[in-house]
Amino acid sequence: MCPTGSVLHSAAGAGKPNLRSAFDVLDVDRDGKISREDLRTSYGGFVGDDMIGTMMTVADSNEDGYVEFEDFEKVLDSSINRNGEEKRENETGMNVMEDVFKVIDKDGDGKVGVEDLKSYLSWAGLQVDDDDIKAMIKLGHGEENGGVTYEGFLQILSL
Repeated sequence: MCPTGSVLHSAAGAGKPNLRSAFDVLDVDRDGKISREDLRTSYGGFVGDDMIGTMMTVADSNEDGYVEFEDFEKVLDSSINRNGEEKRENETGMNVMEDVFKVIDKDGDGKVGVEDLKSYLSWAGLQVDDDDIKAMIKLGHGEENGGVTYEGFLQILSL
């Protein structure tokens, strides 16, 4: 359970993170699928069209130009194991979660802090108060004033 009271585990399997909220953040137009335009908007210029094209190629299993939730879940399940620990690479050699971390880490200090998370969640249209963000960082074994490392970020996602 998240500090806000939301359930973060799916009912399907203990230890498996519920990825629906992450999918919904990237599905900017809320049509139930992620498009290239959704990714361009989500990454806000941090990631070029070549990388977006690569992400789509990796995740779009039926090659219809969209990433449905099931595709998204498969890609992320290949990046995180059941214990919330990162697998080094998925079958394609890409590390999706590391890319996500780098986008959220706006100042590039190798940690995601309160302001990094607050900025990203606000930009994504999610209103989360400072206490909830601080609680997330604490759950990832981070420091309130220093933030959470990449490994801690993965820990937060696995809750």
